[in-house]
Amino acid sequence: MADKIRWGIISTAKIGTEKVIPAMQQAQFCDIVAIASRTQQKADATAAELGIPKAYGSYEDLLADPDIDAVYNPLPNHLHVPVSIQALEAGKHVLCEKPIALTSEEGQQLVDAAAAHPELKCMEAFMYRHHPQWQKAREIVRSGGIGTLTTINSFFSYFNDDPNNIRNMADIGGGGLMDIGCYPISVSRFIFAAEPNRVSGIVEFHPEFGTDILSSAILDFGCGTSTFTCSTQLAPYQRVNIYGDQGRIEIEIPFNAPPDAPCKMWHQKSSGEIEELVFDVCDQYGIQGDLFSRAVLDNTDVPTPITDAVGNMKVIEAIRRCSENNSWEAVESIHG
Repeated sequence: MADKIRWGIISTAKIGTEKVIPAMQQAQFCDIVAIASRTQQKADATAAELGIPKAYGSYEDLLADPDIDAVYNPLPNHLHVPVSIQALEAGKHVLCEKPIALTSEEGQQLVDAAAAHPELKCMEAFMYRHHPQWQKAREIVRSGGIGTLTTINSFFSYFNDDPNNIRNMADIGGGGLMDIGCYPISVSRFIFAAEPNRVSGIVEFHPEFGTDILSSAILDFGCGTSTFTCSTQLAPYQRVNIYGDQGRIEIEIPFNAPPDAPCKMWHQKSSGEIEELVFDVCDQYGIQGDLFSRAVLDNTDVPTPITDAVGNMKVIEAIRRCSENNSWEAVESIHG
């Protein structure tokens, strides 16, 4: 039995070259053996820079390599589903960046493709969920450490007004909801362990890009609520607060947890005492790679089923609808 999964990276995207690949190269069960770009020159240069043995000038050539077990897909959003399906059909396990698709309907196509290949693993790369701080937060909530979970408040922003940046291109899945709003939505569903019944929100669009640049929404879970604001044109900031009737959890750097510094969160207990929890330095991208690789090696379920990705997309779509209709909108069931 192999003790590592041999990974191929589809594209030389910045998220991969600067964060994911270096982390997975240090992980226990990952072996980065190949990278592909749209040109051989770019692939060769990136492979040399990162010490990757093989470089391919097309995604198809990488997928045809029999020595690759799994692929990581950080391509622009509009290529997530079609290229991931190609990878599954080529017999590769797939870890695909968020958001999974341009629409929930397109995301379902990947779910269906994965179901047609039950011998292969397929997962959306929401790396934050695997960081120890989020595992601890969920444990505190589930064990009654804040009493009854009542509401979650999240904020996530950065400033980017570059018209040539893919995050500002509406036709290929740009915009704040797709890029970073998906995180507070995912967090809410992760902590409540449920789907919201309905949502309401306001979305502001860029006059030239056509992408959403400021969104505020409320998610109604029936047993509680979640509110968030995300923006691509505000000062960079992120924070999550989770409230119960007897306590509270505050996470300092909830999404882009640094790989080279400890992370902090605070647990306010029913007594009023506030406990500061400090987590050792770790890399959530490396943890994610190892968890996925172990699922392949041990033939067990991946940490997050690919159906979860469609659920997140359905919430994004409902927020868009309610902004257009100025009303509460029901969230469609992921079961159709």
